[in-house]
Amino acid sequence: MGDISQELIRQAIDWRRELHRIPEIGLQEIKTSEKIAELLSGFGLEVHRGIAGTGMVAVLHNGPGPTIGLRADIDALPMQERTGCDWQSIHAGAMHACGHDGHSAILLGAARHLAQTRQFSGTVCFIFQPAEENAGGGRLMIEDGLFSRFPMQSVFALHNWPGLPLGECAISPGVMMASQDNFTITLQGKGCHAAMPERGADPIIAASQLVLALQTIAARRLSPLEQCVISVTQIHAGEAINVIPDRLTLAGTLRCLSTATRERCWQLIDDYARTVPQALGVTGSIEWAYGYPVTQNHANQADALRQAALATPAITCVHDNPRPSMAAEDFAYLLQACPGAYLWLGADGTRPSASLHSPDYDFNDDLIAPGIGLWVSLVERSLPSRFSDQEMPR
Repeated sequence: MGDISQELIRQAIDWRRELHRIPEIGLQEIKTSEKIAELLSGFGLEVHRGIAGTGMVAVLHNGPGPTIGLRADIDALPMQERTGCDWQSIHAGAMHACGHDGHSAILLGAARHLAQTRQFSGTVCFIFQPAEENAGGGRLMIEDGLFSRFPMQSVFALHNWPGLPLGECAISPGVMMASQDNFTITLQGKGCHAAMPERGADPIIAASQLVLALQTIAARRLSPLEQCVISVTQIHAGEAINVIPDRLTLAGTLRCLSTATRERCWQLIDDYARTVPQALGVTGSIEWAYGYPVTQNHANQADALRQAALATPAITCVHDNPRPSMAAEDFAYLLQACPGAYLWLGADGTRPSASLHSPDYDFNDDLIAPGIGLWVSLVERSLPSRFSDQEMPR
């Protein structure tokens, strides 16, 4: 693997900070997309824009061979930044609090290096995906022809990971992250004076029992070997302090590490929402917002990514079979449609990184070099050149 130049690393850091200053939330990444497309075109790549709106694929052909995809997410979060850094967001209520600016800069750096050196034979598709946060941009790109227009044998992604030291990474041949679904339960009772509860049907008491009952699903309705999290995060009811309301809504999220557990939890939560309130004369109904599936690597591709990491000089340690995260990632959709793998790249430098989705978070620019090196290593190992270094045409 050719060395990544210090000039390129400095440029990628500049690109990262420029993207950080102009964060845009999912499916609104207009300026972000324009900047990335301008750079890719300058590298001499074939750039296809407008996939799922603001997404794009840049294609680098270099002789016969397979095609692999490398994906970076480009969207920001709807939150106010408070890092105080020189490159802080100039857009009120939007910030790169998950490092997508860094992921994009890493992929841009890899694209430029590979376009210049071409020490591989085959095709690389650089995928810049919108709306990873909540809107499912990965699914939207697939529906808009990502894999039919750009057939790939495999696809890969990385994510910076606070809590893991810089220079280290983690990858599993199986599950990396949980599924994610949201639910809203409506409880319809009968309102009455708070001093005369016998004249009504109290949805607040029903909701209190339902919240506790939902926690028994993981504890008593599933095997201890199965893993899920059911969190109720919102409850809305009532207007006057001396009136028992007639209606209440509660909302929450479900996270699971297997499709079978996910489907079982759908059924159980549906049953609980309907039956637990009945004893109190309250009716329950539920609406689901089905979200991301389980992020599950394919074993062969995970091994290829692991071997590429081991061959990357800036990566000093590869953790095998890390404990999965109960957070979710919409790269899961791409892994359902194409064999591939996803890796966590350590983000903690001399001091721990702020957590992802924190208003104090800023991407650690020291990840740029190992990130670019990883992608270059993966491409050159997965798409070996037909020529040795001495035989490369000039």
